Amino acid sequence: MGDWYWIGVCAGLGVGIGVAVAGFLAGTRAALASALVLATGLGVAVGFGIGEWDEAIGGGAGGTLGAIGAAQLVAGTLRRGGARFGTAVFIGLSALVLAALAWIPGVGFLEAAVVPAFAARLRGRAADRYAGLRSLARD
Repeated sequence: MGDWYWIGVCAGLGVGIGVAVAGFLAGTRAALASALVLATGLGVAVGFGIGEWDEAIGGGAGGTLGAIGAAQLVAGTLRRGGARFGTAVFIGLSALVLAALAWIPGVGFLEAAVVPAFAARLRGRAADRYAGLRSLARD
């Protein structure tokens, strides 16, 4: 395998780290900002652990993009009444799946492109809080 493979693996692992950190540190804007910084740092650390500076750049970029993508999903879920712990569990499980898929050649690059694009698509479809039975109540 070439150097591109390891950069893609680090980018995909960074995406998984970014999604996990954003899922566990969700709640406020300050926590999501710290999640972005932490995910970038952890992605760089994974890149240096696997290879050299080019893998570290891939891991850092993946961590940043993963945190940005997951932040939109987590914030929307909590805004619409989702439980904080349940959201963290499901986001954490999806982060494990993303990290496992990163080992397939080329998928790490794809993850780094798709996760933020998915978040941008969700941002345009943002709805209000789920009305439930309140929509049937008469004022």
